[in-house]
Amino acid sequence: METRGTFRGRHMSSNLSLDAQLVQSTFLQQSNLLQKFQCLYEGTAKQGNPTLLNEIYTELYITESESGEINDEHEVVQIETQSRRAATENTPIKCNDIFRSLPGQDKPIRTVLTKGVAGIGKTVSVQKFILDWAEGKENQDVQLIFPLPFRELNLMKDKTLSLSDLLHVFFHKTQQTEILSDEYKVLFIFDGLDESRLSLNFKSEVKLCNISESASVDELLMNLIVGNLLPSALIWITSRPAAAHLVPSECVHRVTEVRGFNEPQKQEYFRKSISDQSLANTIITHLKSSRSLHIMCHIPVFCWISATVLEKMLSEAERGEIPKTLTQMYTHFLIIQTNIKHEKDYEKRVKDEDMILKLGKLAFQQLVKGNLIFYEEDLRECGIDVTEASVYSGLCTQIFREELGLYQGKVFCFVHLSIQEHLAAVFVHRSLTNNCINIIKDLAWVSFNPLPGLHQKAVDEALQSKNGHLDLFLRFLLGLSLESNQTLLRELLTQTGSCSYNKEETVQYIKQKIRENGSPERSINLFHCLNELGEDSLMQEINDYLKSGKIGGTKLSSSQWSALVYVLLTSEQKMDVFNLKQFIGAQNTADEVLHKLLPVVKESRSVQLSYCGVTDEGCAALTSALRSNPSHLRELDLSLNKVGDFGLNQLSDLLQDPHCKLEIFRLSNCGVRDEGCAALASALRSNPSHLRELDLSENKVGDFGVNQLSDLLQDPLCKLEILGLWDCGVTDEGCAALTSSLRLNPSHLRKLDLTGNKVGDSGVKQLSDLLQDPHCKLEILGLSDCGVTDEGCAALISALRSNPSHLRKLDLSWNKVGDSRVKQLSDLLQDPHCKLEILRLSDCGVTDEGCAALTSSLRSNPSHLRELSLSWNKVGDFGVKQLSDLLQDPHCKLEILRLMDCGVTDEGCAALTSALRSNPSHLKELSLSWNELRDSDVKLLSDLKEDPHYKLETLEF
Repeated sequence: METRGTFRGRHMSSNLSLDAQLVQSTFLQQSNLLQKFQCLYEGTAKQGNPTLLNEIYTELYITESESGEINDEHEVVQIETQSRRAATENTPIKCNDIFRSLPGQDKPIRTVLTKGVAGIGKTVSVQKFILDWAEGKENQDVQLIFPLPFRELNLMKDKTLSLSDLLHVFFHKTQQTEILSDEYKVLFIFDGLDESRLSLNFKSEVKLCNISESASVDELLMNLIVGNLLPSALIWITSRPAAAHLVPSECVHRVTEVRGFNEPQKQEYFRKSISDQSLANTIITHLKSSRSLHIMCHIPVFCWISATVLEKMLSEAERGEIPKTLTQMYTHFLIIQTNIKHEKDYEKRVKDEDMILKLGKLAFQQLVKGNLIFYEEDLRECGIDVTEASVYSGLCTQIFREELGLYQGKVFCFVHLSIQEHLAAVFVHRSLTNNCINIIKDLAWVSFNPLPGLHQKAVDEALQSKNGHLDLFLRFLLGLSLESNQTLLRELLTQTGSCSYNKEETVQYIKQKIRENGSPERSINLFHCLNELGEDSLMQEINDYLKSGKIGGTKLSSSQWSALVYVLLTSEQKMDVFNLKQFIGAQNTADEVLHKLLPVVKESRSVQLSYCGVTDEGCAALTSALRSNPSHLRELDLSLNKVGDFGLNQLSDLLQDPHCKLEIFRLSNCGVRDEGCAALASALRSNPSHLRELDLSENKVGDFGVNQLSDLLQDPLCKLEILGLWDCGVTDEGCAALTSSLRLNPSHLRKLDLTGNKVGDSGVKQLSDLLQDPHCKLEILGLSDCGVTDEGCAALISALRSNPSHLRKLDLSWNKVGDSRVKQLSDLLQDPHCKLEILRLSDCGVTDEGCAALTSSLRSNPSHLRELSLSWNKVGDFGVKQLSDLLQDPHCKLEILRLMDCGVTDEGCAALTSALRSNPSHLKELSLSWNELRDSDVKLLSDLKEDPHYKLETLEF
């Protein structure tokens, strides 16, 4: 490990005084940053006793992301979506490695943009990176680190100064002027781009190249990020997703995303945070029992909130119900934070109740405006004194730099967006119940009880929001109306008004909106609302249908379809595989069911739609839905559906999306013609690197379609491993184009199925040239019923002799192979380099003579073959006796033997029975259908199947 003051990877300076200055500056910088960043104040700027970061730090799940992805959904909705997606979707990156290339990436990384929702751990990742550097543990090739949060840069918004001056203001103990050059490696960290009040105009013509040139702060930052100033400096920018686009993609070399805690990290956090491990386990178990709470635990700040509440409630055995909903959890947290406020410098000039309502007013006003960061004048508008508010630091955090003397521009925010939304809901609810004031919008009440009217208006407003920004606020507002939560609030807020409330009116209104809402996806939050109200009858009905397996045969109402979507998306078992068949019955068409369940399809990595009756219309809806999340899907099976060229054209638009990562695409027997195949091949050419398996079997693709695919296959970026073209109308012409392309890019294809095509000897000769290429790694070759004669077979065997080690499966069934070519094939099989495991020669004109040659060779190399099919050949008893000698060889590992209609009598059957008795452990399947066997022979073999010492699972007569 390198110690502080040693620098790997920099250019050696001939100026010793500069080196000495660098060492001194680095030492001072590391010492200052170590002191500043070694402690973690969870959730707040300063609250309670500090915790050493290294004692509690839990590695976060960080992945590479697409620079172009912009998501303006509510951040909790984003978290709920991410929680449904497998953690294996992307390669994780440790925060200390964000400037290091992943395997296969050779471009240097200068600028990194890290995005993530509020409270997800972006700032803590920055803190950990800096702390490890300051302690001399990581990234010691960096000489200086300058953390410049946008919250603090905002306070210098109207200043004009040079980069050198700016750094002196923030880091006046570090004399960095002369060492800021391309000779040294420095890192600038700009945390919180979403909080920036600077005008970052990347189209500005102001170009700064000297650190002594003066300009506005936003121009200094822009020139640093673009690379005009200090082009060798590393830049790290963090941002919430909605603001990530403010930095042009061409200025960013890597985009990463902090996704919070995955499942093991959630548990690790609680075990580190709570010293009593038994209590920690109890808390983990409780959080798992509530899906809404468990989902939110992806956010580290919510883990802190939950740990704060549950540790106190469970360890002190407090009265009251342990929180099971978000409203309960946040209301308990509000009570705890009010009780532990710092009072040493606080004269009680304002009651807790008044301050909470003032903070609630501030929270609601800023939520409506879309502001998450606000200023002193915003507090004054709500009657809040800054000194009074500061004692509630567990709720509202004051952000400023005391050491800079910049008191004139204090910046405030709530600890987390969800806390702001909860306080806003408390304020709105309280304003109505105590003062009969509807804060959301004045209404002409049609009811003596105004609370249902408020709820109905809030539901309408939330549904009209395009990005769901009022969703969580609505959940809290409804949850606060329950008597149990009202009782909790009375510990803080005096209830002066009388407002009896029956939740049923609100419940029925929400259910009506679910029925009316055409989008089950948009109804998901309404089910969360029902959950906050303790109403789960719809969800329970669906769960009962799912458990009984009768969901497909039940005619569901629109509400039940929406409930089904909600249940599937919030199930503890991830919907990694979606199978449409289980939801289809006589009541609905496949397209209708598919359309209703598209929100679930979008979150599935494998979508199984085979033999369901999906049409081109369903394909169009499927494509439209998947466009919003193309990077998640890995497998799509549409086999045996009426997709047609139109449907495939729609899907092709999806496949050419650069974010699409589809690996397996099955379209067997889908009515696709050469036109659809051309569209597919064109789309794949524009995005060729992800698809691993393509099955177009039983479609009228023809030579034209195969020619289109051939252009794709020769692309060096194409990584296709499995290509299914069974019964596609391919002739030797198409086969020639195919193999010509594969010779240019032969190393990836592992399986090629040309069964049922008129390939003939000419096509097989073309394939043989490919097979003898040492770069060819083909393992499975299907040539059944391809019009191959002994001429083509000879060319094939010759090629395999020159490159025998890769082929694992060869199917030559229903071709005119004959004994002479089987003998040549036998020579191949006894080659010790031959690894053939499956050999199918059904109806190939093989007699007992060919069978004898075959088994003789296999006795020389018996350990590889697992399956042998000789059905519909004139093998006879003599051939079966030869095979029996092979079966009793202890080195023989044959598991499947097919001898249907082979002229076998009781004599051959007896030989087989005897052989299996002497080597009972490997054969699992034996087929002897359509042979002349006596009942006694059948019984002997059947007895073997019942014997537990035998592995025989399938026996056909």
